[in-house]
Amino acid sequence: MGDAGASDVDAQRAEMRDRWQRAASGWGRRAERLRDFGMPVSAWMIEHLSLQPGQRVLELAAGPGDTGFLAAELVRPGGVLLTSDGSEAMLEVARERAERLGIDNVEFQRLELEWIDLPAASVDAVLCRWGVMLIVDPAAGLREMRRVLRPGGRAALAVWDSPEVNPWATVPTRALVTLGHVEPPDPTAPGMFALAEPGGLQEMLEEAGFVDVVVDAVRVTRPYTDVDEYIEETLDVSMPFAEAFEALSDDDRSRVRHEIAALTEPFTAPAGAVTFTGQSLVAVASA
Repeated sequence: MGDAGASDVDAQRAEMRDRWQRAASGWGRRAERLRDFGMPVSAWMIEHLSLQPGQRVLELAAGPGDTGFLAAELVRPGGVLLTSDGSEAMLEVARERAERLGIDNVEFQRLELEWIDLPAASVDAVLCRWGVMLIVDPAAGLREMRRVLRPGGRAALAVWDSPEVNPWATVPTRALVTLGHVEPPDPTAPGMFALAEPGGLQEMLEEAGFVDVVVDAVRVTRPYTDVDEYIEETLDVSMPFAEAFEALSDDDRSRVRHEIAALTEPFTAPAGAVTFTGQSLVAVASA
C-alpha cells in the first residue's frame, strides 16, 4: 500500500474512532434497551464458550460491556474479565455500568481490535459482539484474537446478517438516500453488513488459524412504542445517521421523518407500535 493509501486508511480509522467517541453518551442512555435487544446473541456466545472459574476473558469492542459482564459472573472465583474498546468514552460507559451492577472482577483497557496490545497466549477466551465487521481489516482482527488466545482457548463473535433480514438497521439510511441527502452505502466498506456474505465468516476464521469453527444464526427483536421512539433511538446510537440528519433544514428533517414512517409501515401495528425482527450471525472457534 502506498503512502496515499495508508493515509486514507488511517483517516478512516480516525473517523470511526471519533464517531464512537461521540456516540458513547447515546449508547449510555440506551444501555438497558440495547442490552435487552442483544441478549439472545450474547447468551449464545456465552453458552458456547463453556467458561470455567478462574479463567481470563477478553471482550473486544465491548461498548457498554453487556456480553462480557455475563462472562464475569461465570469465571468466579478467581477469574477476570478484561473489558476493552477502541473508544475511551465507551469504556467509561462500561466502567460506570460495571460499578452500578456490582461487577468487581473486571479490568478496563483501551485496545484496538486490529492490533491487540496484549501478550500472546494470555487469555482463555475472547468475546467480540458486533465489532469485527466495523474495522478496516477484519482478517487482522481475527488473527490478533487467535494470537492472544491460549492453546485450546475459544473465541465467540457475532456479526450482522444481510440488510434484507435487518430492516431496523437500514430504514433510516434508505430514507436519506430516497430523498437525495446521502449516497447509497458502499457495500465493500467497513460497516454493519461487511461480513454478511454466506460462508465468509467461517472462511475468515479458518484462514486466521482457528479450528472447530461453528457458525449459526440468531434472531433478535427490536420493539418501539412508535416510529418517533425508533427515530430518536437511532439518532442516539447511529452517528452517520445523526450527522446527516442534523445537517438538514427543519423542512428536510420533517420529510425524512415522514419517509421513515412510510418505510416502517409494514412493521407497524394499528395502534402505532413498531416491531422489527433481525438476524445476527454468530460463531465460536478454537485456537
